[in-house]
Amino acid sequence: MTTLLQFSGHQHLRHRLVLSILSGKHVRIDKIRPEDKNPGLRDYEISLLRLLEKVTNGTIIEISVTGTAILLKPGIISGGPLTHDCPLSRSIGYYLEPLVMLAPFSKTPFQITLRGITTDENDLSVDLFRTVTLPHLQLFGVSEGLELRIKKRGAPPEGGGEVQFLCPVVKQVKTLNFVEPGKIKRIRGVAHAVRVNPQFSNRMIEASRSILNRYIPDIYLYSDVYKGEESGKSPGYALSLLAESTTSAIHCAEAISKPGVAPEDIGLEASRALMAEVNLGGCVDRKHQILVLLMMVLGSEDVGRCRMGEPTPRTIQFLRDVREFFGTSFKIVPAEPVSTQLLYSCYGTGYVNANRALA
Repeated sequence: MTTLLQFSGHQHLRHRLVLSILSGKHVRIDKIRPEDKNPGLRDYEISLLRLLEKVTNGTIIEISVTGTAILLKPGIISGGPLTHDCPLSRSIGYYLEPLVMLAPFSKTPFQITLRGITTDENDLSVDLFRTVTLPHLQLFGVSEGLELRIKKRGAPPEGGGEVQFLCPVVKQVKTLNFVEPGKIKRIRGVAHAVRVNPQFSNRMIEASRSILNRYIPDIYLYSDVYKGEESGKSPGYALSLLAESTTSAIHCAEAISKPGVAPEDIGLEASRALMAEVNLGGCVDRKHQILVLLMMVLGSEDVGRCRMGEPTPRTIQFLRDVREFFGTSFKIVPAEPVSTQLLYSCYGTGYVNANRALA
């Protein structure tokens, strides 16, 4: 008899589906927006379920007639090569986040092309996935052949972007021991502008430097201008920034163009957001808490430790759900007597990728 876990509501849908596939436990989620004028799953959530069906083999997903309940019976993660068109209601980042968690445990090396919006307000942009999320996977020994290629950019509302995500398979992820945040030594960034004046990216960079240059000399902000077909279907611009420390801790932030807001203001917004992230400290920023905690749970049978800021509400729910799926609890203690930073530690489950095609 397979374990069936029950949850309610549409929040935290992605990480619950990921935990179900990794743990092999069936999951039923009901009461998905029952009171809403338009009840049930949204188009981007249905698209995510279809995508999970594509990247796995033998997964059964049942959606109720009203769309307010789903049942997922997980299969094995099969890999690629695959293509998926993401609806324009959410950006590619919404789909990449669960894929990054599943990809190392695939049967064959993961290869998927996603089309849609590459940068929006709600999810991490593809730039931060490439420069920040993938290095976090490398902490756990997932490195050779890991890359994200941005082939076309697509700004909202029309999109038209395209990225390709490649990930090697591992037998097991390494145990993490990351407790020294170090000092910030360099700042990197990508300013991109599509279907607008190419000068916009330089204006964002200059505004950003007006703040960042006060703190540190090693700053390199790259202007990335796409033309013609590669620039998608809508005008837009954004600045993605990351600060890297002497111990390779990375903090990131970004700001995205809005109607009537000058490029300079976007540059200032991203820079201030980066400062706020760095100020929170720790070895992992808020956007990557869940990924790092999940990999710690899946690590070899040893104690993994990581220093981070306070958990976000989403992270708190994730820690509760991890206990449901894997029976793993984290010990969370202050990193120092007067610090807001916390030390998260857990005993890894020794998760072995049984799907891996034996070479």
